[in-house]
Amino acid sequence: MTRPPSAAMLASGSRSENFRGTALRLVKQLAPQRSRVIVVMLLGIAGIAVGVIGPRILGHATDLLFNGVLGRGLPAGISREQAVAAARARGDNTFADLLAGSDVVPGQGVDFTAIGHVLTLALLLYLVSAVMVWAEARLLNTIVQRTMFTLRSHVEDKIHRLPLSYFDSRPRGEILSRVTNDIDNVQTSLTITVSQLLTSALTVVAVLAAMIWISPLLALITVLTVPLTLLTTRIITKRSRQQFMAQWRNTGRLNAHIEETYSGFTVVKTFGHRALAEEKFRELNDDVYQASFGAQSLSGLVSPITTFIGNISYVGVAVVGGIQVATGQISLGSIQAFIQYVRQFNQPLTQIASMYNTMQSGMASAERVFEFLDADEEAGPGLGAGSAEPDPAPAERGRGSGEPDRFLSEPDLVSAAPDLVEFERVDFSYLPGTPVIEDLSFVAEPGTTVAIVGPTGAGKTTLVNLLMRFYEPDSGRILLGGRDIATMSRAELRSRIGMVLQDTWLIGGTIYDNIAYGRPDATETEVIEAARTARVDHFVHTLPNGYRTRLNENGVNISAGEKQLITIARALVRQPQLLILDEATSSVDSRTELLIAQATAELRRNRTSFIIAHRLSTIRDADLILVVQAGRIVERGSHDELLQRRGAYWKMTQA
Repeated sequence: MTRPPSAAMLASGSRSENFRGTALRLVKQLAPQRSRVIVVMLLGIAGIAVGVIGPRILGHATDLLFNGVLGRGLPAGISREQAVAAARARGDNTFADLLAGSDVVPGQGVDFTAIGHVLTLALLLYLVSAVMVWAEARLLNTIVQRTMFTLRSHVEDKIHRLPLSYFDSRPRGEILSRVTNDIDNVQTSLTITVSQLLTSALTVVAVLAAMIWISPLLALITVLTVPLTLLTTRIITKRSRQQFMAQWRNTGRLNAHIEETYSGFTVVKTFGHRALAEEKFRELNDDVYQASFGAQSLSGLVSPITTFIGNISYVGVAVVGGIQVATGQISLGSIQAFIQYVRQFNQPLTQIASMYNTMQSGMASAERVFEFLDADEEAGPGLGAGSAEPDPAPAERGRGSGEPDRFLSEPDLVSAAPDLVEFERVDFSYLPGTPVIEDLSFVAEPGTTVAIVGPTGAGKTTLVNLLMRFYEPDSGRILLGGRDIATMSRAELRSRIGMVLQDTWLIGGTIYDNIAYGRPDATETEVIEAARTARVDHFVHTLPNGYRTRLNENGVNISAGEKQLITIARALVRQPQLLILDEATSSVDSRTELLIAQATAELRRNRTSFIIAHRLSTIRDADLILVVQAGRIVERGSHDELLQRRGAYWKMTQA
């Protein structure tokens, strides 16, 4: 069977990552929560304002204590000006400057009552600030969780809008990594960074204003180191961004290998490929390690470097501030408050810098998720590639009839039988220049059975994929009931088709659930009748819980033949106009094959049916047999007619 190109051929290479664009797009995801975001910002502003006032109040308490200590050592009954003049007269100008810059009252000791009131006020303010921070964090968590809920919903919806070619050209594990690991990483990044970024940005602005109010000179000294911090951070993060993208790309490849090995574990063990599988795992795991180590090593430099730069400003403030206190230009409490502000100013910058590894990792994952969301969707009727057709309503998705049969009312389209299938000069290729189907034409009359045979890679299953509109022809037309299927919605087209694949797929649930999956609105009577027709009841009655027997993952607690019978019952309950059996008996024993043959013979009655099989014994009674080689029909006719010609079909029967 012809398959599309492998993932290795289409794997995306390195490209220039758009950090700013991805970040802006991620922020736009918060738009539905804008009212909560506004409340969070108001809480943040209020909480930060209270937090900024705190050091100033503590500085006032320090001034009260310091002035009391100084005043107790001075003689009572004199004014502060007299005390200053006396100190200058003694030649103690430093002490005189200190007294002049304070509010000391000579002879008055420490007012512990006033200090107690100030400290109580500071305690209350810090308590209010803590409550506001808690409320802000709780509300932010709600915002992030709801945003991620919506993003996951968009991803789930996108999965159902993507063409089959998207999944055929990529490893399943890599896709799963995008829709699980990457989204989880985005959530972690948002949870950690959004709150801290908002709080840190507001804190920097508020604290800077407070510092300028106390001392413009000291504020300038503090701010001088900021450009150096930003420049250093930019240089490091620019280098680490590619490492984070490589980390998550390699994680996707590792997940793809694990998924592939696990799903085929029996084959790996049987053919003794454990060592090869482990070696490939080590290589992929080492790629993840190298990228992760490089990303974390580079981003890990940000925090210590920014801390060091921040300490430079801290030292400068301490030296210049000490001189200003000694010369009476600023009070001791003010310099104490300013030093606290310096710590509060540098802390957000350090936090933002230290968060850059989380931010970079989150943005790398977000870019992968958005790349998935931006992938071209299945084209709708009459639309170009990348233009998606309207999705069926949720209640209709299960049965595949997403919209009413409005097309059937058109008088110019109902002249042909509804189950007449025509291929008109169809060409198709998975890759440009590599044709899989060439100039293929045939007609399947209503109610007939058409068998498609040929060697592996001849294009048999590709014909079915084209009929189901999993892929679009490069040229030519496929008509159903005289109408080009390109003008139909996929939901309408597929609602008319029942399909049984060679690879059985069962959902987690009971046997009844798996049969009803073909048409969720089917009654219990219809489901049981379909099961009887498909000979499912032949083995179901031997199970303790009958149709309510729960299947293990992918039905591993029943045989391959029993799984195939369930999938046939699932197609039966759908009551399709067309039936497609793709190697439907390729994995069953002779006894089960007989049961399937009996079921499908009744199922094919009055239905146009297509059978794809390698075993010619299953298609002897087909009305039309098409022998396909290299994408072309080389012979056509009934079984007896083709044997008489002694051509390609006859050679296949002799093999």
